[in-house]
Amino acid sequence: MAIDLDEVRGRLSAQGQQATPVAVADALRWLGHVVSDASVLATVDQLRRDSRGAGPLEPLLRDPAVTDVLVNGPDAVYVDRGGGLERAPVTFSSEEEVRRLGVRLAAMVGRRLDDGQPFVDARLPDGTRVHAVLGSVAHPGTCLSLRVPSRVRLTLDDWRGSGLSAAGVDALRDLVAARRAFLISGGTGTGKTTLLSSLLGEVPGRERLVIVEDSRELDPPHPHVVRLEGRPPNAEGAGAVTLTQLVRQALRMRPDRLVVGEVRGAELTDLLIALNTGHEGGCGTIHANSAEAVVARLEALGALGGLDRSALHAQVAAALEVVVQLRRDGGRRFVEQIAVFEPGHDGLVRCVPALTFDVDGAMTWGSGRGRLRRALG
Repeated sequence: MAIDLDEVRGRLSAQGQQATPVAVADALRWLGHVVSDASVLATVDQLRRDSRGAGPLEPLLRDPAVTDVLVNGPDAVYVDRGGGLERAPVTFSSEEEVRRLGVRLAAMVGRRLDDGQPFVDARLPDGTRVHAVLGSVAHPGTCLSLRVPSRVRLTLDDWRGSGLSAAGVDALRDLVAARRAFLISGGTGTGKTTLLSSLLGEVPGRERLVIVEDSRELDPPHPHVVRLEGRPPNAEGAGAVTLTQLVRQALRMRPDRLVVGEVRGAELTDLLIALNTGHEGGCGTIHANSAEAVVARLEALGALGGLDRSALHAQVAAALEVVVQLRRDGGRRFVEQIAVFEPGHDGLVRCVPALTFDVDGAMTWGSGRGRLRRALG
């Protein structure tokens, strides 16, 4: 007869006992199980594992190749090791076990997850990002999405040959050295944060980086980094700290380079203002499926910050110069394009390709070639 952990846990709770080997053995006997040293130790290990950390997901999160762990209810767990999603040999005993894990992970960072607040987005102390949605609003049950922070710091040279050609590496290195403002764009999981960390490692050590993030992900190999991290509201709906507030605070902290980890809201307005008032070399990431789509994305975000279309284009034309577009092809992430912002006769800015790379790094020049060369000096 299979051991039902919920029954064991219920018996221990009723007796007011901890999951010690003696107490677990007594609970198993009471439940009618044949007790052996192996069964007791295995049950104790499972109970303790489920009461701390990520429970059954812990071995997956410790795998250095894993970047994402996704749970779709109790019977479906997937991982991404860089080659796309694959089914993991892990399951939960019940929907209640998945829910309990989500509630515990949220509680670890002081967040609430229950039927009154059935979803939560949080960062664990080790940097892992967790998003949870309870089964009351999700099918096939409670869903967990865990994004594991990179355990390896990649330098720009590490991208050479596996995501960038030698010419591409040189162009990006010159971009940082010239203190040009740029955005790294791409879809989810294309490596935007990883590449931005690599580029920030090229900033001279005498310069001060002030990084603003909604949830800490950037970990550049640089000696002088100050990080500001946003905070969601508490259970009472108070205490939120927004990226807009943090960008404004960062400007008072004498940044040599202002970095916004991910531009996705009204903070874009303050970032553009900062880049137009002497803060050179600012940068960040943005979600867009192509370099050409970056402008439309900026228009949408600018509207959130109160900028109409013409004002947004005027600000972008004066503040930003380069877009680095990333793409994921199967398991490979690579720089697809380096584009430049180019004002048109109608006053609207366009993203024009300057360098385009295929998945093997072969390079072709585009119409923005001259503008990129002037930007890089």
